[in-house]
Amino acid sequence: MGNCAVIGAGAWGTTISILLSENGHNVKLWSFESDLVPEMREFRENKKYLPGFPLPALIFPTDKLEEALSDAKIVIFAVPTQFLRNTFSNCGKYLKGELLIASASKGIEEGTLKLPHEIIGESLKDDICVLSGPNLSREIAKGLPAATVAASKNTAAAKSLQKALSSERFRVYTNDDVTGVELGGALKNVIAIAAGVSDGFGLGDNAKAALLIRGIAEITRLGLSLGAKPQTFSGLSGMGDLITTCAGNLSRNHHLGFQLAKGRTLNEILSSMKDVAEGVPTAKAALRLAERQKVELPISYEVHEVLFKGKDPYQAIISLMKRAPTSE
Repeated sequence: MGNCAVIGAGAWGTTISILLSENGHNVKLWSFESDLVPEMREFRENKKYLPGFPLPALIFPTDKLEEALSDAKIVIFAVPTQFLRNTFSNCGKYLKGELLIASASKGIEEGTLKLPHEIIGESLKDDICVLSGPNLSREIAKGLPAATVAASKNTAAAKSLQKALSSERFRVYTNDDVTGVELGGALKNVIAIAAGVSDGFGLGDNAKAALLIRGIAEITRLGLSLGAKPQTFSGLSGMGDLITTCAGNLSRNHHLGFQLAKGRTLNEILSSMKDVAEGVPTAKAALRLAERQKVELPISYEVHEVLFKGKDPYQAIISLMKRAPTSE
């Protein structure tokens, strides 16, 4: 058992804290929003991001990075990707000694087109871990069974994270394909927006199945161009995460796409959401990354057109269906 710090008190960061505490770890949960801390301490609940689920006694909420990171042996970053660089930079002077550093963020940084492990890797020489998979926070917080992937080029680091989080209800697999694991977690959010549009229009299961399969095909194409392994995208962090995020109900990105199909504007939808829909900034970054790598992402392209160019969502579906016939 050891001291852990989870940086980011959104739904996923809070859920990771719960998993760690259930395994006997002392966890300091850092929140950027200072007003959440006294509430979490008093009511033992994150009412804003994970309402209805008690925080175990081993979780200590704080808004002070120095306090969160003191004596930590495992540090897991669970902040939105677009805020990861600044957050990690602010943590730098408090990261001392031998630490296991992990990222649970899913996305691509807009300005640099870097994945979370690459952002952290700019200033951290050690191999970090990444955590990704079909992990809806509310289901895991309920105690429902789930599985995920801990990936690192350092096998020992991946196994350490696996040991820290594994339980009879949360199964953790290891992988050494860090780029593939992170890319699957990032781009599935873009495809989930498309799946939400499809469900919003009531286009049926055939259309949704086609979106998922062609979605994983374009994610794989981009991944291979970046050196990822093809088999990663048929695993938990690829197809597994895509299926879960496109299913609806608890998925923020699916919800966003569904609302777009109902005629709401992007700004209206985002202003009504508490959590960040990572698929929105990722759609911008993915298109630029695909252009750089000379890879086609037809679904992601249409999502980008709807989000940022004002294209009618139904016309985007038609554009996909009218593409020139090709082989699978």
